[in-house]
Amino acid sequence: MRKITIAIDGFSSTGKSTVAKQLADYLGYLYVDSGAMYRAVTLFAMQRGFISETHFNVDKLIKALPNVSLHFEKNKNWKKAHIFLNGKDVENDIRTLQVSEFVSPIATVHEVRKKLVAQQQKMGMEKGVVMDGRDIGTVVFPDAELKIFMNASSHERAQRRYQELLERGEEIEFDDVLKNIQERDHIDTTRKDSPLKKAADAIEVDNSSLNVEDQFHAVLQLAQDRIAGRI
Repeated sequence: MRKITIAIDGFSSTGKSTVAKQLADYLGYLYVDSGAMYRAVTLFAMQRGFISETHFNVDKLIKALPNVSLHFEKNKNWKKAHIFLNGKDVENDIRTLQVSEFVSPIATVHEVRKKLVAQQQKMGMEKGVVMDGRDIGTVVFPDAELKIFMNASSHERAQRRYQELLERGEEIEFDDVLKNIQERDHIDTTRKDSPLKKAADAIEVDNSSLNVEDQFHAVLQLAQDRIAGRI
């Protein structure tokens, strides 16, 4: 059976990573969470003091990029591969609301995108890969055999993210989560470098009213049809 490249793009908290991992596991494909890579660079910038609520020193971040080393590792005890920043597992550290607040500005930096896109393209050279993010179908893999664009209402996405943060023990208000979602949408869709947009040949999946299982089966059917050459 031939292997293809599957690109899944969409707004934040649309369940891209969840369905991408499910799909990769089912098909035996490599899964790459590109968003985790941008979050890891964001965490690096925060740790170095390059970005905060009051400033963002882009020049210092750019000069320090050669010191950023990212890779994924998989363990049988983990539900998915974890991302490592300079040798340290930061999978949990990058999922906080504070990192979420700064990740979109970090992702607007051309040099950051150039570095990460090159790494992502290298990961997908052999096909048999499922990658999710904001510009996978438009920039990273413009020739992907299957492109999916995930969408859902901002309120529904905020509710999902809010519940996720509560389950992790974070003390947070729903309105703060909703505001963060809306701000990220604006930055992601209006940035000059690789803005979030639906590729012309992408299939849109609105999962506002879908549960995780229904979403997976809908996307799996699309993948199986494309692999078999039915669509």
